[in-house]
Amino acid sequence: MPYAKIVGSGSYLPPRIVTNDELAAELAGRNIETSDEWIVTRTGIHQRHIAEPGVKSSEMATHAARAAMQDAGVTAEDVDLIIVATSTPDFIFPSTACLVQAGLGVRQGAAFDVQAVCSGFVYALTTAEAFIRAGRAKTALVIGAEVFSNILDWNDRSTCVLFGDGAGAVVVKASAEPGIIGAQLSADGSQMSILYAAGNVSRGAVVGDPFLRMDGQAVFKLAVNALTQSAKDVCKEAGVELDDVDWLVPHQANVRILNFLSKKLHIPIEKVVVTLDRQANTSAASVPLALDAARRDGRIKAGDLVMMQGVGGGFTWGSVLARM
Repeated sequence: MPYAKIVGSGSYLPPRIVTNDELAAELAGRNIETSDEWIVTRTGIHQRHIAEPGVKSSEMATHAARAAMQDAGVTAEDVDLIIVATSTPDFIFPSTACLVQAGLGVRQGAAFDVQAVCSGFVYALTTAEAFIRAGRAKTALVIGAEVFSNILDWNDRSTCVLFGDGAGAVVVKASAEPGIIGAQLSADGSQMSILYAAGNVSRGAVVGDPFLRMDGQAVFKLAVNALTQSAKDVCKEAGVELDDVDWLVPHQANVRILNFLSKKLHIPIEKVVVTLDRQANTSAASVPLALDAARRDGRIKAGDLVMMQGVGGGFTWGSVLARM
């Protein structure tokens, strides 16, 4: 039975950068008060990338996928599985993954979306690993892509300052060497009310509230506790100690969550990859974006043990442990 190993990564961030000062000025025009200090103190975010109107998740996903394929040295003829994690698909159908497949010129294999909000990439990566371990695929593209700016209520200061747009991707190949050595996924649908976007399209009209809504305090508490236990569970499954983890690549939601995780897991903050300050919360894209950033700047090297974690609406959470 082959292992599934991450052999390449790539990113795409929209060129438009919106700083906290710029966002505060825009909100002031709507009589909504905020400031750089207010945002940084509560979230750790200094800026975010925002897609221009009309830019879709599939476009950003395709850019990130091409970068990952180049990094891995694979071609369209090699790819036989594409999984896109997104909560902001281009259409109801076809799937964003099918649009990416067409954009890349891939003509074989399966392509489908996974929707687990900010846990989406961890869910998608675990799914790709299962396909490869079962011999159903040999080379997979796993992508997280979001245009969250499309579902934000820009009059709601508690949410609109938190998010950004972007896409990250990895190439996962069948390998004789251990790669992904552990995975743990969980969900608790009874907690759906603490983070949701409940609108839907019916008979040509939007029904319900289409914007993201969040109970920040409830999300914070659940996220810290769930990710702490998930990290312990996945290490136990893999037969390793938390001390063996070289890098923690968590979902980039809030700097306070990252600091609490560092303390509760006894992983030095220097070993936690943080992109939140520059990219904000990019939902399903945040983990692959952070992983790619740390690979490309030389922090994460071949042989390192990396724990990736996601937590998001549903409520969903999970961890993947991978030897790079």
